[in-house]
Amino acid sequence: MKRWKIVAIVILCLTLAGTVACRPVSGGGDEEEFTGQLVEVIRGDLTVSVSGSGSIEVSDEVKLAFDGGGEVSRIYVEEGDVVSKGQVLAVLVPQDREALELAVTHAEVALLQARYNLDQAENPFTEEEISDAEQAVEDAEDFLDIADDMLRYALSHGGEWEVLQWQMEVLNAEIRLEMAEDTLDAMLNERDEDQIEILELQVYSAEQALEEAQSALEIETITAPFAGVVANVSVEEGDIIPPPTVSQVTIVHLIDTSSMELVVELDEIDIPGVEWRQRVIIEIDALPGIQLEGSVISISPMPTVEAGLVLYSVKVGFEVPGGSGLRVGMSATVDIVLSERSDALLVPDRAIKYDSQGNPVVWVMVDREPEGIKEFEERSVVIGISDGFQTEIKAGLSEDEIVAIEVPVESGTSGSPGFPFGPPH
Repeated sequence: MKRWKIVAIVILCLTLAGTVACRPVSGGGDEEEFTGQLVEVIRGDLTVSVSGSGSIEVSDEVKLAFDGGGEVSRIYVEEGDVVSKGQVLAVLVPQDREALELAVTHAEVALLQARYNLDQAENPFTEEEISDAEQAVEDAEDFLDIADDMLRYALSHGGEWEVLQWQMEVLNAEIRLEMAEDTLDAMLNERDEDQIEILELQVYSAEQALEEAQSALEIETITAPFAGVVANVSVEEGDIIPPPTVSQVTIVHLIDTSSMELVVELDEIDIPGVEWRQRVIIEIDALPGIQLEGSVISISPMPTVEAGLVLYSVKVGFEVPGGSGLRVGMSATVDIVLSERSDALLVPDRAIKYDSQGNPVVWVMVDREPEGIKEFEERSVVIGISDGFQTEIKAGLSEDEIVAIEVPVESGTSGSPGFPFGPPH
């Protein structure tokens, strides 16, 4: 391993935090001057993040409207009011109640007629008629049984004339039974399925018309779907509201201020490390004493291009502490934490060099006994995350060791950068 001898006086140049610029005086002989910085390997916390800015928005809001038309009877809230879930906010009453009641009556009659027509198509015969047909089949079966019995008796005990007579009776009984069964089958199966399908649709349409007529007659209320703050009330008591089919009118704009979000634009260079649910530190420009924490809740898959910059939108969600004074529209800056380490070995980024194979190395100060000489040795290390100023050391160094940082060589000085007296030997 390469070594670089320096005089022991370098050690006396260490100051607070272990970082100094040392320029020992040459004492003749083979002492060599070192120009650079010495830094102690320390333990600490390291966070790698990307930053952005945006404005505060609500994460949940709704514009509430009535389902029908009529007159606004009561408004129970004003702009800025805090409401609870399920609280009644406004009431609407129908304008022409007599006309609406008449419409309900007409709809009820139409539904009854549609249901009757469907029943007639599904059941063209009355229960009594079907019962009579079923009885006729049973009577024909009984008569056929009697005729069969009498024929068997005549064959055994009667004369030729009696046998012929009962053979004719059996034939007549079979014909009567067949006719009765055909009649019953026709009564049970004589249905026009196409007509029934049309009549079923007519019944459904009549049911919907009745529901609409009844809804128009009812008093309608608007209730809060969640706890929040009234952002705006756009009508007054006594205002006439048209049906939604004519024009949709917002009555109350409700927002949820218990949780908010903000959208920041990140450069394409920063976006690869950003992931869903990463921790985010939020600072509000107007409230410097407050620092909030949130998380990444969505990352836009498509970029926007502004002035040649490719940007991606990242949405950050967070809870709002009570009494914070945070308001919608306030400007905020965020740090999205990509990775972080606690109690890690740290050295300045500038202390990390790379050998001819591209492996990271550092120059470490070591004691050489018994001469008592301080030397530098090149040592391979395993590095972790870096925030651009400090780098995590996973292996190769120990806490409190001293590493060297190169500094530019002054003009007219020979040697390699940071080591004006040449490479270590």
